[in-house]
Amino acid sequence: MPRCLRSAAGAGIAAAILGLAGAARADPQWNVSLTTGVCGVGEGGSYWDDTCWHNGLRGDVMFLRERNSDFGLGPYLDFTTAGFDDVKLGGGGSLHIPVHPFVPIVLSGGGYARHSKPFGWEPGIAGWLFIGSRSYNFHSSYIIASGLLVGLQRGFGDSDETAVIIAIQLDAVLASLPFVIGYEAIKGPPEH
Repeated sequence: MPRCLRSAAGAGIAAAILGLAGAARADPQWNVSLTTGVCGVGEGGSYWDDTCWHNGLRGDVMFLRERNSDFGLGPYLDFTTAGFDDVKLGGGGSLHIPVHPFVPIVLSGGGYARHSKPFGWEPGIAGWLFIGSRSYNFHSSYIIASGLLVGLQRGFGDSDETAVIIAIQLDAVLASLPFVIGYEAIKGPPEH
């Protein structure tokens, strides 16, 4: 077979294979959640001197997933407070581990900046473990996620602050439903 025919046949086969391959759909999926729970705080290297109420807002985006059984990677951002005595702005990376199709584990790690009255702004690192409902959404880029969130935050400033967090992560859409239902009840049925 002449060389030009072999090249043309090879190119035709390659084009046919590429034409048959389906497009990969690893669209990013994002989430925004509220966090609330108990927080043990300590200063001067201690882990749990005082117990307070943890609250926060957390958002993330997961890439590389096409179905419930896929691993995912992506960034997260959070805004938290321990007993309303401080403010922490944090962010980092997350790894979605599909141990179960509808109840995965998400490990997150990153840094934060903490502001408190006596110490001002201080840097720190944080690690998080999420276990809960977080299935792949085949119809939208928003994914509903709710479950248990456990975290450890360690500061490196003058306070030498540590926080151990055990919280519920509640999806912001789910958290807003009582207000939406209440509004619709007050507004009444639409007039035709």
